Amino acid sequence: MNLEHKLKQLPNESGVYQYFDKYGHLLYIGKAKILKNRVKSYFKFSPKLLPSDKLSARIYKMISEVESIEWIVVPNEHDALILENSLIKQLKPKYNILLRDDKTYPYIYINLSEDFPRLEITRKILKEKNIKYFGPYSTGARDMLDSIYEIVPLVQKKSCIKGKEACLFHQINRCYAPCVGKITKEEYHKLVDVALGYIYNKNKLITKLNKKMQEYSEEFRFEDALKLRDRIKTIKKSQIQTGMDLASNENLDLFAIQAINNKAVLVRMFFRNGKLASSNHNLIKQNKDDISIDINEAYHRAIINYYNNEIPLLPNEILLAHNIEEKEEIEDFIKNKFSKNINITIPQRGKKKDIIEVALNNCNEILRLSNTEENNSLYDELKQLFNLDNKPSRFECFDNSHMMGQATVGAMVTWEEKFTKNDFRHYNLEAKDEYSQMRETLMKRVQSLEKNPAPDMWVIDGGETLLKLAIDIRDSVGVNLDIIAIAKEKVDFKAHRAKGSAKDIIYFQKDQEIMKLKLLTSDKRLQFIQRLRDEAHRFAINFHKKQKRKEDTQISLLQIKGIGEAKVKKLLLYFGSFDKIKKSNLEELKEILNEKDAILIINYFKQLKV
Repeated sequence: MNLEHKLKQLPNESGVYQYFDKYGHLLYIGKAKILKNRVKSYFKFSPKLLPSDKLSARIYKMISEVESIEWIVVPNEHDALILENSLIKQLKPKYNILLRDDKTYPYIYINLSEDFPRLEITRKILKEKNIKYFGPYSTGARDMLDSIYEIVPLVQKKSCIKGKEACLFHQINRCYAPCVGKITKEEYHKLVDVALGYIYNKNKLITKLNKKMQEYSEEFRFEDALKLRDRIKTIKKSQIQTGMDLASNENLDLFAIQAINNKAVLVRMFFRNGKLASSNHNLIKQNKDDISIDINEAYHRAIINYYNNEIPLLPNEILLAHNIEEKEEIEDFIKNKFSKNINITIPQRGKKKDIIEVALNNCNEILRLSNTEENNSLYDELKQLFNLDNKPSRFECFDNSHMMGQATVGAMVTWEEKFTKNDFRHYNLEAKDEYSQMRETLMKRVQSLEKNPAPDMWVIDGGETLLKLAIDIRDSVGVNLDIIAIAKEKVDFKAHRAKGSAKDIIYFQKDQEIMKLKLLTSDKRLQFIQRLRDEAHRFAINFHKKQKRKEDTQISLLQIKGIGEAKVKKLLLYFGSFDKIKKSNLEELKEILNEKDAILIINYFKQLKV
């Protein structure tokens, strides 16, 4: 069925549409209140089917490539928006803008209904009534809490308050031992107020840490001083220095985007109680090098991605640096999600306009710095080497590990300018052979595409067979990404090494054919791919060893005479892991088992240490 005939069949209903090129590659995903009206607006039908003259250069180019269309009908426009966002993140179409940083940011919270409350971190909305949230924090939340707990003698651990005697923290003056009544509730709440003061005023916290760092240096405790220096840097990084106070108690979220040709920067700023809580930014790159960024779409994607998560502390207002189309549609989406009216505004004067200018200036500075990088970077060379349509900048590398079929695991490491360890993933596997293990690992990865969008490139630790497997998996889900594989050259079925360097072979796909490539060991492109492979291998091996130790501990525990499987399950339900069982004391074990069994376990692990 040709495109023109398919367009005539479009329904008068809400839904999501998908454009494909002549090769069946996904070009674009969009949503519509009325599919028939929206999709037909891209075309003119006389004298023959062509892109509409009213389109921007970017959309005109896209429509020129369209050969087929598919659509999904949904009950209403709100459902269409949700489905569109989900599909874009999973499939990464060529002409849609993809924002990777759409995760839920951590918040610091305190439960004020508790007698001796603690500051903790959450990414979720908690059910308790008297919870106070601070944030969100793009970075530095853990460093702030660690610092506050070192400065203010709050209850250091959740379990401490349940203790029946003052612990080590009390002995080193890090806690006033409310567990044994050495501080009243009223006195403790004064400490809480001091701790909250450091959250409200990060500069006060940083000043305190700088003073402490100086003291460490004077005492020749240089390692402790360096740790504090790094912590101060991380806390500072969490916000743009505006030097501004809104002189109000408003909670505001701000989004600002600036674009130059095919590159843009998104800056987010979060104001809580009139003060800047944190900020962050993302570089946005259009897939095709010669196409400009659609700022309107970028704003839509940024706002919907962010507010599609759980948000413990919602703003009263969302500020944008530019006007956008269908603003009311996004306000309805937020209202449906949180049952709260939050207006989206574009400030024209006053302090809100001033902070918009600060955000835009930061956008411009980030763009300027990014443009000073060398054009002929390693990523450009990889694009040329593998004949790619797009320059890769984010990579995921996969490897598996096992020993005689035991503790089989998969591992994924991620690179974007550096190894992004927060995005590393481990997978426990059931498969027994190498092919099935890689298949299981990659299938687990594609199942998470909605939550964690695809990178630009997969690097597979393996040869031609595993490359074909990865390509089949990619094609089966329709995601847009490039794939290569790296394997050691084999001579007589053994990995060949010369002068200590592995002779690696790279496999990639070109024009539907699998190509084989050998590069000099001194080639920086090969060295980069090897670095990814080696990190994935290290990560897989470490996780395998950890899982193997767990299995060995489990086996050894089951071998204790008199300790059957039912007792082991009881222990696991209470302690949560074999490692915690091993570290438990007699009194803790007696909470679950009788004294005779508890002594058996204690003595058994004592013998293992000898």
